[in-house]
Amino acid sequence: MTMKIIYIVNARIPTEKAHGYQITKMCEEFALAGAEVELWVPTRKNNILGNAFSFYGIKENFRIRYVKCFDFIRFDRLLLRKSVYLQSLWFFIKLAFEKADKDVIIYTRNPELVWLFNLRGFMTAYECHDWFGKKKGIALWLLRRCDRIIVTNNFIKQEFIKNGFAQTILVAPNGVNLEIFNIDIEKEKALQKLSLEQELGEKIRDQKILLYTGSFRTMGTDKGIAEILESLKILNRPEVFFLAVGGNEKDIAYYESLAKEIGVSDKCKFIGRRTQTELALWQKISDILLMPFPDKAHYRYFMTPLKIFEYMASGRPIIASDLPSIREILNNENAFFCKAGDTNDLSRNIDFVLNNPVETDKKAVKAKKDVFRYTWEKRVKEINCLLSKLS
Repeated sequence: MTMKIIYIVNARIPTEKAHGYQITKMCEEFALAGAEVELWVPTRKNNILGNAFSFYGIKENFRIRYVKCFDFIRFDRLLLRKSVYLQSLWFFIKLAFEKADKDVIIYTRNPELVWLFNLRGFMTAYECHDWFGKKKGIALWLLRRCDRIIVTNNFIKQEFIKNGFAQTILVAPNGVNLEIFNIDIEKEKALQKLSLEQELGEKIRDQKILLYTGSFRTMGTDKGIAEILESLKILNRPEVFFLAVGGNEKDIAYYESLAKEIGVSDKCKFIGRRTQTELALWQKISDILLMPFPDKAHYRYFMTPLKIFEYMASGRPIIASDLPSIREILNNENAFFCKAGDTNDLSRNIDFVLNNPVETDKKAVKAKKDVFRYTWEKRVKEINCLLSKLS
């Protein structure tokens, strides 16, 4: 019997943010594994041209259904936070009347949709990527009848258990597409493909490149780039150059201004969003990949960023903040760790990696080997085993 999944998420699709790729990639993988899959999302104003399949570079093997909704988010300057609540309420009400076969599994990231579809008699699965903070009470109440819960790390699972959840809870970290990121290409060839010598000058070929990929800030919170810029100044090594890839125009302008203020604007470059295929090339031109996340609750315990797995697949050395969430995936055998928020420690680690190629290469090779545990295909296989008992 073919499993039927309707993945419903209250989000703009496509979006530049990582969750959009993760959601659509999971739909693609569910379909590749033999399920009938639909993705339901609200209609929203979107400046991204083209459809989600071309934007994310995924197979068009599932259907995306846009549920007609009034886009209150467009008026967020007037409505402020009310715009989010009104948009969510509108989507909720619309979904209360949407028809679906009773044998489908409703898969979602939204607790209120678990409650709604449980009430309507559907089997539900909830995928959790963070803990709930001040909204914990209402979120857990909405999830109390959820049939299956999927979490991305053990800290989230333990929080559910502490709060009395007896449902089967699966820990399934995010994954990576090894066909894209596990590529065999030399640094010089990757530089040519990216045309960086034309943009940054021939000297880039001789530079030691530090690289950060992904969004630069989340809700205005710096994700470590400011710390990297401070470390550049502390290092004071003329051969070191920093590249950050994945920012929006606002964040690029912000960090360009900050780099100028710190005095390192000639030692860095900020780049906009790039496709997964391009990101793989950017990683191949790097000498060190950086993840100096801040020491805040989300980063310390609950995150499992996609870039961890993409970095591991690149075969390049990784320096990351020494946080429990990161330690769930990385360890002393496959990465270097710095104290979160400590620019001096970050600069010391960068200096050590550049000066010790033998140990550096050993850890990079180990990370590349370890990442084979974390493919999207394996993640979906584990989740399908969990969901199959509901069908």
